[in-house]
Amino acid sequence: MINISVNKVPRSVRGKEDTSLLWVLRDKLKLSGTKFGCGAGLCGACTIHVNGEPVRSCQTTLGDVEGKEITTIEGLAATESLENGQHPLQKAWVAEQVPQCGYCQSGQIMRAAGLLKKNDRPSRDEIKEFMNTNICRCGTYNRIVTAIEKASREG
Repeated sequence: MINISVNKVPRSVRGKEDTSLLWVLRDKLKLSGTKFGCGAGLCGACTIHVNGEPVRSCQTTLGDVEGKEITTIEGLAATESLENGQHPLQKAWVAEQVPQCGYCQSGQIMRAAGLLKKNDRPSRDEIKEFMNTNICRCGTYNRIVTAIEKASREG
């Protein structure tokens, strides 16, 4: 058994240490908000937080996170101690109508949350630089940047 904390809930997971965290989250813990995109750590659809830092869950193993705090899109608002159930980024995503297909959006939001945790008022250029590792096949990059700006202003 490997002990982890997912969205502030202690969990004991039975599995091999080299199992991809993505599949542990989706298949064992039934947290399907984290998406499989490329499986090679290139697209960012599977982005989650480990100890507050954005990481690619497809390239992170269960053994890598033993004893660590994992946050998925399902727990983002709860881990930020928000009472209304939505993180400011989630509200901004809706307000700015960011998603088209929506597939990459949980990874985009988790990456953006990592940025705002480090820099609560990033410039447009800082946002673009930080977010350039996540791919949106629909090309909603301008709306993503606008939503991050909105969330940083309205917090």
